Amino acid sequence: MKIVLSTSNPNKVKEISSIVRDIEWIPRDLKVEEDGKTFEENAVKKAKTAYELYGPAVADDSGLEIYALDNFPGVYSARFMEGADYFTKNSKILEMMKDIPGEKRGARFVCVAVYYDGTPHIFKGVVEGRIAFSIRGDGGFGYDPIFIPEGFDKTFGEMSSSQKDLISHRSRAFRKLSAFLHEKEKI
Repeated sequence: MKIVLSTSNPNKVKEISSIVRDIEWIPRDLKVEEDGKTFEENAVKKAKTAYELYGPAVADDSGLEIYALDNFPGVYSARFMEGADYFTKNSKILEMMKDIPGEKRGARFVCVAVYYDGTPHIFKGVVEGRIAFSIRGDGGFGYDPIFIPEGFDKTFGEMSSSQKDLISHRSRAFRKLSAFLHEKEKI
């Protein structure tokens, strides 16, 4: 099965390909403005745009929500300090949280994946956790080196990609999407 994936992020393509190996993802960078107020709005917009050009397509939107910062950066996760590398972005978030104690550093990663075939089919993945006190690990990408998933002592950045792929927000959303597509193929 081949499906268009609306994204410009090569790290995301690599991660999704390792999570769902039985689908051949065909990335397309469509430069869709992510101006929605929710992850769902942005993902639907990107998937619908891809559908209008290529037929059935998939897109996602994801980000980090930090409770002590009123769910910041949220839908602005990729655009926060646009142009800066993630080491700089992660350092800035840690600076913003320097006075927040461990018990109040709760956060979650959210991913909304959408399969669009004329109708949006929406799949959400969430992983709860907390923000570390320092940047730890060089695996993964984005905010992985500052996010410690619930039940673990390591950040996503310290985990192997196979460990992260078992529990991540993107994994949870895309496994649901994959199950839906395989069920749809049986009909």
